[in-house]
Amino acid sequence: MDNNLFYRNVLENLYDGVYFVDKERRITFWNKGAERISGFDASEVSGSFCHDNLLRHVDEEGRELCNEYCPLKSTIEDGDMREAKVYLHHKNGHRVPVNIRSIAIYEGDEIVGAVEVFFDDSEKREMLEDMKNLESMAMKDHLTGLYNRRYTEIFLDSRMRELLMLDIPFGVAMMDIDKFKDFNDSHGHDVGDEILKTVTLSMNSIIRKTDLVSRWGGEEFLAVFSGIDEKSLEIICEKMRMLVEKSFLGGSDDNLGVTISIGATMAEREDTIDEILKRADKLLYESKGNGRNRVTKG
Repeated sequence: MDNNLFYRNVLENLYDGVYFVDKERRITFWNKGAERISGFDASEVSGSFCHDNLLRHVDEEGRELCNEYCPLKSTIEDGDMREAKVYLHHKNGHRVPVNIRSIAIYEGDEIVGAVEVFFDDSEKREMLEDMKNLESMAMKDHLTGLYNRRYTEIFLDSRMRELLMLDIPFGVAMMDIDKFKDFNDSHGHDVGDEILKTVTLSMNSIIRKTDLVSRWGGEEFLAVFSGIDEKSLEIICEKMRMLVEKSFLGGSDDNLGVTISIGATMAEREDTIDEILKRADKLLYESKGNGRNRVTKG
């Protein structure tokens, strides 16, 4: 295959927009990426001048760039590569945010034109937003919307560093829905899922922005309270227990609800995170053994 034809085919099929202009800024090449981003077919723009009411780039201040401030024009004049963030005029009338790069084309030592490469910045933002959403999904429980065990372990690491370095205390509460298996067996898993959501909303209603309630696994939850003392930990855990006990599924004639048992403890400087969690878990099972629907602290 002829080298020129090979390179033209490569440029033609790039995902980014690419177009060539001669020294008078007449468009001589317009690839498929440029068609996709701008809405203009190659047949509509080839032979036209780039400043002929086509892309009509504007910058962040709304200045029309195609004459006095045109990066492509300046590159043709001095040969310097330029990059800019601009808003091109789509064929359908709206503006599209793009990042552009203009590069001079030489024949020998003479500049005979320039190439502009551009890509849709909104697609980049959407991709970053998608990545952010995927990351959030990976850190959250799908059913309740609470953060999951993985995120909570990271959160606990941060609270432990604050305790050791800044002397900011924190407490942990391990919570478990009482007799949840029996509830599921009696009312079905769909109703059980609704109860999990109801419990979540009740617990979330009283936590602060600096606190965290997470789904630790199954019917078990973990709460982390930052900047709190032992008495305040007991008060908030008791309030959480009470709110869950007083909650029931809306529209239910049977007032379907559940209770929770809680084990609460303050983190100590000499603790490891594993030791804190084991202590909270042990206290939780003391609550279970002493009749359920209660808070045990230690």
